[in-house]
Amino acid sequence: MDLFIQGCQELFHISNFIYMNIGLLLGVIFGAIPGLTVILCLVLFLPFTYSLAPIPSFMFLLGMYCAGSYGGSISAILINTPGTPHAAATMLDGYPMTQRGEGHKALNIALYGSTFGGIFSALVLLFFAPQVSKFAQKLGTPEYFLVCAFGLTIIAGVSGKSLLKGVMAGAFGLFVSTIGLDPMTGGTRFIFNNINLYSGFDIVICLIGLFALSAIIGRAKKSDADSSDAGAIQEKVLKDGKGKITKEELKRMSLPALLSAIIGVVVGIIPGTGAAEAGFFSYDWARRISKHKDEFGKGAVEGVVASETANNAVTGATLIPLLTMGIPGDGSVALMLGALMINGLTPGPRLFTDHGVTMYAIMVGLIFVNLFMFLQGRYLTGLFAKIIKIPPVILAPIIVIFCFAGAYSVKISMFDVGLTLIFAVVAYLLTKLECSVVPILLGLVLGRMTEENFRRALIISDGSWSIFASSSVCIAFLVLIAVTLFIIIRGKITESKSGGHHV
Repeated sequence: MDLFIQGCQELFHISNFIYMNIGLLLGVIFGAIPGLTVILCLVLFLPFTYSLAPIPSFMFLLGMYCAGSYGGSISAILINTPGTPHAAATMLDGYPMTQRGEGHKALNIALYGSTFGGIFSALVLLFFAPQVSKFAQKLGTPEYFLVCAFGLTIIAGVSGKSLLKGVMAGAFGLFVSTIGLDPMTGGTRFIFNNINLYSGFDIVICLIGLFALSAIIGRAKKSDADSSDAGAIQEKVLKDGKGKITKEELKRMSLPALLSAIIGVVVGIIPGTGAAEAGFFSYDWARRISKHKDEFGKGAVEGVVASETANNAVTGATLIPLLTMGIPGDGSVALMLGALMINGLTPGPRLFTDHGVTMYAIMVGLIFVNLFMFLQGRYLTGLFAKIIKIPPVILAPIIVIFCFAGAYSVKISMFDVGLTLIFAVVAYLLTKLECSVVPILLGLVLGRMTEENFRRALIISDGSWSIFASSSVCIAFLVLIAVTLFIIIRGKITESKSGGHHV
């Protein structure tokens, strides 16, 4: 208790809150602009923290980290282009809400979900960090593989009308994830003697092409009449008042939000996963437990709140393995590991013993980061929504410029710009074939991790598959995978028999 009180005293300095709010504003801006990412924001401004003390430094970085996760939902909801990978699942229902004139409401739902998920994970970090980290430490290679395999079952849930097309798209994503250096042997695969392919495809490059540029290509095909219709939709977006959420909608969102917060925390604790996976996990489960399954993909409030709650619930949870074991939960937190080391804070079991006051100040500060994020979002949402008023002929070139700038900035490579165009064309053609591109993203995100843990587990067991049933955690995941596949396949068969969709 003494450390907690001293930590609060160290936190409550005006400079900490100033840096916190500057970080939040920068995070929202970088998260909302397609092509710019949270990691890019952290990389650009990390040098500014070198001269700061540990607490203001981390308040600044945590502000960017949390607000970037929320900021990605703004463009996902308003222009069907996720500003960050975190918001990929948000656009599935966020943009349809915008199309029917409820863009402001969707932004409010995203803000409420992000705040709830962030505060939930901050409290878990504060009160349960040592206990929860013990569970992550028990996960071995076979358990990690089964976690990834469970993640791949989501492909069936987001395949759209055709399960077969969705599986094929997911397989394409898995194939693309294998391009580059073999993670086990170091040999090259499918690079065709091109040095630019040695490191494979960066997820940011793929995301920009699959979702941002492909959307621009699709809009370019619209006629003037379509543009007029789009303009009418844009005008309606800002006519839903303050985007007030009804009591019925709050009731519908409460259970998915709680479930998604838990999913986000669990996913965030497991190193190597991330907010994008948490968003899709929670979206899929929200759809399953909903009494309004037919609304998903058409503007379901549960879909928006599930994705945004989960991807922000990851933020605090990723700090648990970082602070207790020195293992960064995702790329953004890996940058914070560098910030810790610069300030002489070595992550691990002794961190809370040697620097307990600083750690409690940071953990309590994460709660205030989310509270101030809510305040900024609450009063600036109207400004964010005005992006819809920008005419398509102006907005499209702006998005393209930022997309190319973002693609180029990842590795300072024109080759990546070309790859972005290729992925954009592929996504556009798949859309014409009524094939969802979301499974490709899932294959890309989970492919490499799945392969590494699968092959490593078989090496450990000398080729025996029994290793995947060697613990109670493994057995639990096997049962969960089997039940999930049964539910999904049965649901698809039922839809097909009803005459609606193709299997």
